[in-house]
Amino acid sequence: MSTLYSTKVTAVGGRSGTVRSEDGILDLSLAMPKELGGKGGATNPEQLFAAGYAACFENAVIHVTRGTADKVRDDDIEVVGEVGLLPGAGGGFNLAVTLDVSIAGVDQTKAEEIVKAAHAVCPYSNAVKGNVDVALNVTVR
Repeated sequence: MSTLYSTKVTAVGGRSGTVRSEDGILDLSLAMPKELGGKGGATNPEQLFAAGYAACFENAVIHVTRGTADKVRDDDIEVVGEVGLLPGAGGGFNLAVTLDVSIAGVDQTKAEEIVKAAHAVCPYSNAVKGNVDVALNVTVR
């Protein structure tokens, strides 16, 4: 199977360093969150993961409705991604994710069906399946 898209991002300095994509579009300083004893004031890996997952999941919602009577537009969907860092076994760490998905123009039952289908095709959802607890909250507006 051929890769549809690939990108590279280089991290230097860990949680208090920088990240930079190969094309230079992403070029950010990182800081340990104050809640974890850091200075804060810059983004962190959990925020970046939450942003990527939320954007990807929103597109998965669009994808699963494409060509159906329940097609939704970009502006009809809002996804808020929350990523939590949890203590894990043996001194390690785990992630927990909550996706709050709001869809306009469909009823609650249809919105839940769409989100379930999106969760099955979203690359982030598939990547974390069985490894990260993902809670899906669905509302209509």
